[in-house]
Formats: sequence, C-alpha cells, structure tokens
Amino acid sequence: MRKRKYEELELDDGTIVKYRRHENGGGMVAMRADVDRTARIEENAWVDPDATVAAGARLGAGCWVQTGARVESDAYLATGVHVEHDAIVGARARIGSRSLIGAQARVAAGVTLDADSEIPAGATVSRRGVVEVVRAA
Repeated sequence: MRKRKYEELELDDGTIVKYRRHENGGGMVAMRADVDRTARIEENAWVDPDATVAAGARLGAGCWVQTGARVESDAYLATGVHVEHDAIVGARARIGSRSLIGAQARVAAGVTLDADSEIPAGATVSRRGVVEVVRAA
C-alpha cells in the first residue's frame, strides 16, 4: 500500500495544518517547519509548524516536536520523545525513549538523558543535571 505524501490535521481551533513526508525517513513535517534535509525523521514522527530540526539530527519513531521547539545539530531523540513548544534540545544531546522535554525547557549541548526522563517546563539541564527551573509568579 502506498503512503500518502501529504496529511492535513484540523486543530481544536479549526486551523488546518498541512504536513509532508520528510525525504529522509518518511516522518511528517509541517509545511511551516524548518527541517534540514540531512536530518532523519523516522516514520510516525511529527514536527509541528515553526519548529526547527537542524542538520544531522535524528528523531526516532513516535517523536513529536511541537511548535517553536528546536532540535539542534546532531542531536538524537530515541523513540517516543515529546519536545513541547519552544523547548530546545542542544547539539549532540541524546534523549532516551519516552522522555518529555517540557515547554520552554533547555537541554544543553552534549547532555544525555535516560529513557523516561521528564524535564519540567522552563527547566535548564546542563551536564550536571537540572540547574534551574524558572516559574512565573
């Protein structure tokens, strides 16, 4: 069976978002996302509008990169990783399966997170662990 090249999803507010299959892996990339052609987006992975996936980054099956999030060069996201809106996964970071990177969180370059890690919204993670959580008053 031949897979569809494009998919359209309707959001809760009625907005229609159009996705296309990425040439390297077959994952779904929103038309307004910026995904480098050398990035690997596995089938069943999704990259939302205004998200960025840099050169050499790899997203495993079932990953979801939400609006405004960035996955920097040579980062690796194993299966089922969720990167919430406006979060950043630094260059060469390694994120274990089923992990959650909260909204506006920052994972520094070269950091490795175990499977099932949960980084709170607004947190910053360095090689020494979670170093700061910024919360609105």
